[in-house]
Amino acid sequence: MQIAFIGGGPMTTGLVGGLRSGGVPPDTIIVADPLEVARTRLVGEFGVRCTADNVAAIRDAEVVVLAVKPQDMATVALGLAAALAARRRVVISVAAGIRIPDLARWLGPLTPIVRAMPNRPALIGAGVTALHAAPDVQPAERAAAERVMSAAGATLWVDEEAQMDVVTAISGSGPAYFLLLAEALEAAGMELGLPQDTARRLAVETARGAGRMAAESAETPSRLREQVTSRGGTTAAALEVLETADVRGIFGRAVAAATQRAAALADQFGGG
Repeated sequence: MQIAFIGGGPMTTGLVGGLRSGGVPPDTIIVADPLEVARTRLVGEFGVRCTADNVAAIRDAEVVVLAVKPQDMATVALGLAAALAARRRVVISVAAGIRIPDLARWLGPLTPIVRAMPNRPALIGAGVTALHAAPDVQPAERAAAERVMSAAGATLWVDEEAQMDVVTAISGSGPAYFLLLAEALEAAGMELGLPQDTARRLAVETARGAGRMAAESAETPSRLREQVTSRGGTTAAALEVLETADVRGIFGRAVAAATQRAAALADQFGGG
């Protein structure tokens, strides 16, 4: 399978790195980027082919990954439309907020399009990517898109495109929520007398362990939390403070705000 990436930034770097680590040959991957420094870095690090010409990059590709900024998507997509019309190949967009109808308007109505929403941990192969396919995307094309995006971590499909705004709020923005919690735990530990390096390591390693427990256990996060919480113990005392402060409501409002912002950005960048 020949894969072309348009844009050689961090997300492409993470995906290419994952593909290469998974055994994908370098001569099956090509990256187009206008910056020579980006092309030189990708060639040196992964041995893949690079070009400054977007159209040349997709000439032999079976999968095209559009990894450009949302504000640049219309220009890039319109520049590829004629070449994409010549032969069917699946296009994956990892640009946050750009909807499939807008992509189809720019790329051409016959282009099979998959939207992908990876998150920041994808850069180290520990991400999760939500995928949504246009109705005309065939099963083999969906499978090809999933193979590419699984190089960055776990994948899942959502049935309705409107759900991608919620995905953006949960997993796209989500790493910042957990990092804020780690930051707050570090600060609390320091305030109570721990050295900074000790407080930071405790917070980060606890986050790592809790994440693995949630990912690897058959139990729900709620049940795992209950197992950690002894009646009348230290955890119960801490959780009482958090519940009294309406921590669940705070997160609900935060995710709603992020969802609304994702929809607003889609309206803004999809109007080109």
